[in-house]
Amino acid sequence: MNDRRPTRIGDDEGTQGLLGEAPVGFQVTLGFQVAEWSDGHCVLALEVDERHTNRSGVLHGGVIASLLDQSMSLSGLYCPYSDRVRRSVTLSMSTNFTGQCSSGTVRAVGRLQARGRRIYSCSGEVLGPDGSLLGIGAGTFRLRRGSETLEGVPRDSAPLPADQTQQEESAP
Repeated sequence: MNDRRPTRIGDDEGTQGLLGEAPVGFQVTLGFQVAEWSDGHCVLALEVDERHTNRSGVLHGGVIASLLDQSMSLSGLYCPYSDRVRRSVTLSMSTNFTGQCSSGTVRAVGRLQARGRRIYSCSGEVLGPDGSLLGIGAGTFRLRRGSETLEGVPRDSAPLPADQTQQEESAP
């Protein structure tokens, strides 16, 4: 972790994902924005709408868990170079649900707690529009090959398929 000022994604850049990268995959599906991002810290923002609620009309626990996973993972993946990226996989995650909301903007805050050469651990919380605690989590993540330093890998390099990654990463 360092003293870098967080990168803030402003309203004029609302379609951006991670440092100039267009949102992709699950980020598009959920609809969250990266509000702040620096080494060891990540804040995501999500405007809750009907697609995020359960049968009771409150924010679905799966959305809270997904925001925790993303914010915690990203807190250990900051890369200051716009043409490069760092990647990881979630090894384990625990989640506790502590509150509920049905509308407004929720924020997920991920914080890096410890980092080794390839494994890092994080904590996270999801806060409701009024600042109330909706969920807390802890996660352990493994950096993908090439992501061990802030320089990461070229943004346009394709990640290895899961089966190939396991074989290559378990090789001596």
